[in-house]
Amino acid sequence: MPRRSPFVVRLSPGDRKVLEERASSRSAAHAEVVRARIVLLAADDVRNVDIARRVGVCVDVASKWRKRFVEEGIDGLADRPRSGRPRVFSSRVVAGVKAMACEPPERRTVPLSRWSSDELAAQAVSEGLVDAISSSTVRRWLAADVIKPWRYRSWIFPRDPDFAAKAARVLDLYQRIFDGVALGPHDYVISADEKSQLQALGRCHPGRPCGPGHLAQVEFEYERGGTLAYMGAYDVHAAALFGLVAEKTGIVPFMSLVEKVMTTEPYASAGQVYWVVDNGSSHNGQRSIDRMAAAWPNAQLVHLPVHASWLNQIEIVFSIIQRKVIKPADFADLDALADRLRRFEDRYNRSASPFDWRFTSKDLAALLERIDAHKAGGSAPLAA
Repeated sequence: MPRRSPFVVRLSPGDRKVLEERASSRSAAHAEVVRARIVLLAADDVRNVDIARRVGVCVDVASKWRKRFVEEGIDGLADRPRSGRPRVFSSRVVAGVKAMACEPPERRTVPLSRWSSDELAAQAVSEGLVDAISSSTVRRWLAADVIKPWRYRSWIFPRDPDFAAKAARVLDLYQRIFDGVALGPHDYVISADEKSQLQALGRCHPGRPCGPGHLAQVEFEYERGGTLAYMGAYDVHAAALFGLVAEKTGIVPFMSLVEKVMTTEPYASAGQVYWVVDNGSSHNGQRSIDRMAAAWPNAQLVHLPVHASWLNQIEIVFSIIQRKVIKPADFADLDALADRLRRFEDRYNRSASPFDWRFTSKDLAALLERIDAHKAGGSAPLAA
């Protein structure tokens, strides 16, 4: 008959409560649950052999955790610190691979535009940095520092000499400030631009809608039905969209869009309506400012810096239109495309709310400081 353990478990009310919670937990680690059950059974004077049978472990495991609890209490049920698996690669190798990933392949005369983990592993071997290494190991090292050399994004340095001043003025307008003065209740901010060359593509065969177990399918072949332009004006604080469909962009259709907005209340009787636009040919230069002021005395054209359409909120609306209205394109003709654009405008105005725009002139100043540091040869990140 098995002898009883010399380690007698006696539980305080607090210890018993903790162990009972662990033993019945559905989210705790399995090892914690098992150890708590072992100690609870031991406290009920159950022999190790019976504990092992009821918990589903070997007798040595039951004996180990009974003894550990008697000697160290609740804290003794935690795992001991372990040294872990010996390092296979030196820190010099790890640092060398990461440094390689942060350099263009061409710098090492490798005819690639970007590294992959496979190519980095092969290059490390070819340069004698290591005898052998797997791509999964390389990817794990890079993931630790969020290094992804196979990915990239486009960037353009500001080249407008007045970039900061022009961009800050627009960002202040989004905060309802102009030239340091708060806008009045009857002042409005309109973001406007054109989306040109919208194609009426007609699919050669009908598409297949989605269903259980399969995505929607769209015929690859199409017939071209011509192009049109869509002018958009967006009230950034009221989320009101005004659209105009035209054969092509230009001064005349843009001014028609302005007329559509400026003859509608509350803009017709507004104190001031600020129109944020880029430097497209339909509304660039001082002449466009003078043209707007002559036609509508309470309207003021505000130009963004060159290459700063990312600060124009109408571009977000255009992105929504591209994703939800245009793609995947399947229109019988231009009239069908124009009709959907007009109907979308009505739908959007019934449910839209202003964009949660958080990029301010202060954020812009910080971004430009990082850009200047990068130009000077620093390593500051460019992202806003």
